[in-house]
Amino acid sequence: MKNKLFHLSVLCVAFTFNALTAQENKEKVEQLNEVVVTATKFAVKKEKIGKIIYQITPEEIENSKGKTVVDLLNDIAGIEINGTNSAEGKNKSIYIRGGRNKQVLVLIDGVPVSDPSGITATYDLRLLTLSQIESIEVMNGAASTLYGSGAATGVINIILKKASKKPIALHYQASAGTNNSQNDNGIDLLDLNQNVAVNGTLAKFSYIATLNTSKVNGLSEASDANSNVAFESDEFKATNSFVRLGYQFNDKVTVQVFSNYDKNTYDYDAGAFTDSDINNGENKQFRVGLFTSYKYAKGNLKLTASYNKNDRMFESFNGWTNTTDRFEYTGKTYVVEAVNNYKFSNKVQLVAGVNYQEQRNQTNTPYGNIDDNLANYTTVDPYASLLFNASSGFNINAGVRLNNHSEYGNHVVYNINPSYNVTDKFRVISSYSTAFIAPSTYQLFSQFGNVDLNPEETTTIETGFEYVAQNKFGINSVFFYREEDNAIILPDFVTYVNASETINVKGVETEVKIDALKGVIFRLGHTYVYKSADLDYIPENKFSAVVEFNAIKNAYISLKYKNTSKRTYFDQWGTGENININAYSLVDLYGSYHIIKNKVSVFLQINNLFNEDYTETIGYTTRGRNFKLGLDFKF
Repeated sequence: MKNKLFHLSVLCVAFTFNALTAQENKEKVEQLNEVVVTATKFAVKKEKIGKIIYQITPEEIENSKGKTVVDLLNDIAGIEINGTNSAEGKNKSIYIRGGRNKQVLVLIDGVPVSDPSGITATYDLRLLTLSQIESIEVMNGAASTLYGSGAATGVINIILKKASKKPIALHYQASAGTNNSQNDNGIDLLDLNQNVAVNGTLAKFSYIATLNTSKVNGLSEASDANSNVAFESDEFKATNSFVRLGYQFNDKVTVQVFSNYDKNTYDYDAGAFTDSDINNGENKQFRVGLFTSYKYAKGNLKLTASYNKNDRMFESFNGWTNTTDRFEYTGKTYVVEAVNNYKFSNKVQLVAGVNYQEQRNQTNTPYGNIDDNLANYTTVDPYASLLFNASSGFNINAGVRLNNHSEYGNHVVYNINPSYNVTDKFRVISSYSTAFIAPSTYQLFSQFGNVDLNPEETTTIETGFEYVAQNKFGINSVFFYREEDNAIILPDFVTYVNASETINVKGVETEVKIDALKGVIFRLGHTYVYKSADLDYIPENKFSAVVEFNAIKNAYISLKYKNTSKRTYFDQWGTGENININAYSLVDLYGSYHIIKNKVSVFLQINNLFNEDYTETIGYTTRGRNFKLGLDFKF
C-alpha cells in the first residue's frame, strides 16, 4: 500500500508542477537530450532510446570525494549492494531488480569484466577505486542482445577518466577518517586514502596515469554481539593503478592502449558471529587491452581486444586439523570484439558486431583442483540491433544475438524496445527482452560440475515513462516483470542441476528530481521488488531522499536519507527457515568547499549521522557514525 501511495504522490507532483510551469516555455529542455552509450554501444541521445539510463555524472563524482564505487551504485534505483555498510573487506554482492551477482554484467569502458575462477564468475567491485572513474551508466533490465551472457537484470558500464586537453595536469587527493561500529566513538584515523594522477594531451598524443592507495582498519568483519569478548579488527589494504595512452592519427582514426593493475589484501573472520585472527585473503587483477575507432561518412567501426587475469588467494583456519588451508584461484579472460554503427539515414541506423570470449579457470585447493586445460570455454557471438527514429516521435530498437558456446551449443536471445516521445518533455517506453546466463567454468568442470547444464534463461517485460519540465522538474518510473528458468542449483552437494521451478520477479523503480529553487536540488528515489522465491538480502522497498545546496559560493552541501525496508533471508545452510531482518534508516552529511576555485578544495563527510544500530548481513558488523576529512589539489 505504501508503494502505491508513493507512486501516486509523485505523479500528482508531476502534474501540479507542469501546470505551474506551463507558461515557462522559453527555457531549452536539455535533460532528454543527454547522450548515453550503454544502450547501443555508441553515443546516442536519450530521447531516441526506449530505456531509462541511470547516470552518475562527472559532477556527481566530483561531489562524492572520499566515497567508493559501491557507495554511489547503491544509491541508484533498482540496485541493492549487500556489504556496502559492512567492513571494507566484506564481499560486495550486487542485486539488480531482484537478480543476483551472476545476472549483472560489469563493463569497464564497454569491455566485459569477470572472474572465471569464481563459482558464478562475477566481478569483484572491491578492485575499483572512484578516483579512476569519469562517469558510470547503469541500464537495468535484460541486455544480452548487445552484451551476451550475464546481462540478464542489468549492465553497469564504468567509464574511466579521460586525458586533460592541457599538455600536463596533476591531481592529488588525500583523506583520513574514522572506521567505527555503533559501540565505538573513537576518533582514531583508521580509514586512510590517497591518490595521484597525471594526464594531458600533446598534439595528437594523449596520456593518463593514476595511482591510488588505501588502508582501512578498526572494524571486525564479524559481529561480536553474541560474544563476551570484543573481536579483533580486520585490516583492508588496496593499491590501484591505471595507464592509458592514445594517439589520434586524424579525424577518422584513433587508437588507445590501456593497462590496470589492482591489488587488495584483507583479513576476514570465520563466519557469522565468529572471529578469526588467522584468516586472510588477497585479490589481484591485471588488465591490458587495445581500443581502435574508425569514423567514416556513414558510421563508426570499433575494434576492442583485452586480456584480464584475476589471481585470488585466501588462507582459512581448519578446526578439524588445526592447520591453515590455502586456496588459490586464477581466472583468465580474453575478449575480442568488432562492432560497426552504420547510419542509413537520420532515422535508421544498424549496430552489428561479433564478440569472441575465452574463459579459463585454474583452481588449487585442499579439497580438489581444477585444471584450466579442462576448465575453459569459448563463445563466438554475432549480433545486430536496428534503431529506427521516426519524425513523429516513435522509436524502436530491435535486436538479436546468436551465442555459440563451445560446451552447451547455440542459444538465441532478442529484444524489442519501442518508445514514443509524446512531447519534448514527456516520453513513454516499453520493452520485451530475453537473456541468458552461461554456466561458469566451476559449474561445468569442478567436482560438482555438469557439462550438460543448460544456461539460465530470463524473459523481461518493462514499461514506464520519463517527464522533464524546463529542466526544473524530472521524473521517471518503470514497471518490470521477469521470469527466470533453468536456475543452476546444487541441491544435494553432488552435482549442479537446472531447477524446474520458474522464479517470478516484479517491481517498480522511480526517481524524481526537483530543481525549482535557486541553489537547492531535491532528489527522491524509490524501488519496490517482489520475488516469488530465492529469498536473499533484497528489501521489498527502498527509499532515498537527497537535498543538495549550492547557494553558497564555492561550496556544496548534501544531506541524504535512506530507508531500507525489512528483508526476508532464507537460511539455507543454517536453520533452513526464513529469517526476518528489521528495517533501518541512515542519514549521511557531505560538504565540500573550494579554497581556490577548481584548484584546491576541502571535503568532509559524516556517515550514519545518528549512529543507527542495524543489521545489513546476519552475523556481520555494520558501520556506526563515522567522519572523513580530505583535501583535493588540481594543477
